[in-house]
Amino acid sequence: MKFRKSKAVGKDGLAGSFRLGAIAFVFLVVGFDAALFIHRAAVLHIVAGRDAPDTVYIVKYIENDNVASGAEEPVTDGSPHPSDKPAVRLEVQRREASHERLARSVRQSVPRTQPELFAFNPNTVSEDELMRLGFTPKQASSIVSYRSKGGRFRRREDFARSFVVSDEMYSRLEPFIEIPLTDINEADSAAFDALPGIGGWFASKMVSYRTELGGYTCKEQLMDIWKIDSVKYAAFEDLIEVRKPYRYPLWSLPADSLRLHPYIRSWTLARAIVLYREHNPESAWRADSLLRRGVVTREQAARLRLLENFGGK
Repeated sequence: MKFRKSKAVGKDGLAGSFRLGAIAFVFLVVGFDAALFIHRAAVLHIVAGRDAPDTVYIVKYIENDNVASGAEEPVTDGSPHPSDKPAVRLEVQRREASHERLARSVRQSVPRTQPELFAFNPNTVSEDELMRLGFTPKQASSIVSYRSKGGRFRRREDFARSFVVSDEMYSRLEPFIEIPLTDINEADSAAFDALPGIGGWFASKMVSYRTELGGYTCKEQLMDIWKIDSVKYAAFEDLIEVRKPYRYPLWSLPADSLRLHPYIRSWTLARAIVLYREHNPESAWRADSLLRRGVVTREQAARLRLLENFGGK
């Protein structure tokens, strides 16, 4: 009897152990599923923060004249509007807090379901922003690596020629590519040197000639520089601008100042301009009038006409 009783107890213990093991297995499966769910939720949260940013800053500058004429008021932080800003400038920036390494890894490895479209400069756009535009991490890294080695996209078509930019991709992004023009009144030697066909010597001449002029009034004045002919000029004409033309005071400076300008270079001519100004009404102060009176030659009149066309009074 004792043997049978202990045998029965053994069976009950075995059944209890089996039930306990089954319950543990169920909890293990549920825990594993819960861990997968939490992991996926965390990934979706990280990716959602990447694909749908909620921190966008818009900075807009409008000149005082435009505001006074009824144009849209500039968006500012309450500080006075800077008068030296470009006429209209719209800049959109996205700024994020720093992320942990694991979060950055998730953001880079998970494909984007819907690429974004926003204005970008291919010479400054970040690797993360390139991926937001629809490039793979490898493609984005290739573009950034090209720039780090000295590569530069001067025109939109240059970006299209990149081997990682497909025709379809370029067609989608082309309206959003914004490559700022070089302002020849603000550019330094390095900026001029980056123009096609312009090396260090021409770059230094562009800067020094700007100093002689007091500032460029139009792009075409670069052709005054020796060896910059129409062919060389045509190679970079579409890449430059004069954002704020220099307003040379042709009709107010005294003779000793006028004679220093590259378009005059003569005390006799400078004094003749002043005498003409003193003996004629302001309405007659024109380069063409100087030509008709024989004060200047046709070539000199053509050059002086560049100055007066930009408010040189």
